[in-house]
Amino acid sequence: MLIELDVFGTLTAASLVLLAGRKLVASWGVLNTYSIPEPVVGGLVVALLMWLLHSTAGVQVNFDKTLGPPLMLAFFACIGLNADLPSLLRGGRPLVVFLAVVLGFLVLQNLTGVGLAVLLGQSPLVGLLAGSISLSGGHGTGAAWGAVFVERYHLAGAKEIAIASATFGLVLGGVIGGPVARHLLAKVRKTPGAAGSHQEPTLFEHPAEVRLITAPALIETLALISVCLLAGQHIARALAGTFLELPAFVCVLFVGVVLRNGLAAAGKYTVFERAVSVLGNVSLALFLALALMSMRLWELSSLALPMLGLLLGQTVLMAAYAIFVTFPVMGRNYDAAVIAAGHCGFGLGATPTAIANMQAVTDRFGNSPLAFLVVPMVGAFFIDLANALVIKLFLLLPLH
Repeated sequence: MLIELDVFGTLTAASLVLLAGRKLVASWGVLNTYSIPEPVVGGLVVALLMWLLHSTAGVQVNFDKTLGPPLMLAFFACIGLNADLPSLLRGGRPLVVFLAVVLGFLVLQNLTGVGLAVLLGQSPLVGLLAGSISLSGGHGTGAAWGAVFVERYHLAGAKEIAIASATFGLVLGGVIGGPVARHLLAKVRKTPGAAGSHQEPTLFEHPAEVRLITAPALIETLALISVCLLAGQHIARALAGTFLELPAFVCVLFVGVVLRNGLAAAGKYTVFERAVSVLGNVSLALFLALALMSMRLWELSSLALPMLGLLLGQTVLMAAYAIFVTFPVMGRNYDAAVIAAGHCGFGLGATPTAIANMQAVTDRFGNSPLAFLVVPMVGAFFIDLANALVIKLFLLLPLH
């Protein structure tokens, strides 16, 4: 039995998923203790329910996918509109250091993927697909490279492997970030709850906090986001097929950075950050809810045992790297613990997952402006450039 939900039904379901996630986190102590993001909890519960219905009653629910891409692009537009270049320059060194940490992980992620694939009797190319291509790259990068692997290297089922790996990573990236941060906070001298509490929250911190905005400010911000989406997609289409090709969300983010700082430099307009905050957090929450509740977990269950072993190995690697590399290199302090939680999010899943991880931690333990400065910029912009370079370097090796 197939149930098709239109865009309104899907939006209703996503809203209920967020409300259910909030209720579950508030009422179930272990979820709050380990700072599991509300959209991850609600979305995963619905995905498990869909799996149960599919397995026992043969019922499959298809959610409309129309809202997903615009919500994701709106979220990245808000990151760009929040990127104040003078602030970024002030945080320059941590940004460069974290980029180096991320670049090292991309290489290690692919070495681990290729090594485990060979040990498990799989093609080394499968290890790349279940490495930085799908985990750090996400669904879009995975699908694109999966098609290349089928056409160029004749790897059967490459696209399905990539999509399943990205789905697995999206779930685990949201699940392990909170526990990793909690483990690291035990090593931080500051008292949890007071750490960073004297600092003003940044754009995406404390999404439940009341922020005073007006209807004109909201309309102006919607106009800015719309310009980012329109211009960003035009730029992405213009770059398609060239050596400068970038995902649409990177172009949208870049337009947001240029728009915000260009208007400020010209003295024409100052971005109203509270409105950007509200719209950004709404877009983020709804996008994650839609992504997670739409997962077809029965397709993951059909993965061969070696693939599951490979992906679990990558999850262990991510947690270990965040604890033993990201945290100490970034300073062994509260900010470093929040950054490590964010790294778990986009190292296995996506930048929205990273932001949700950090929100769950800072909402409980205090603000971390540095984390919300460096993680979105590296996870949303630099990661795709670095990942493309690393993937191409690995493909120069005699793996195929």
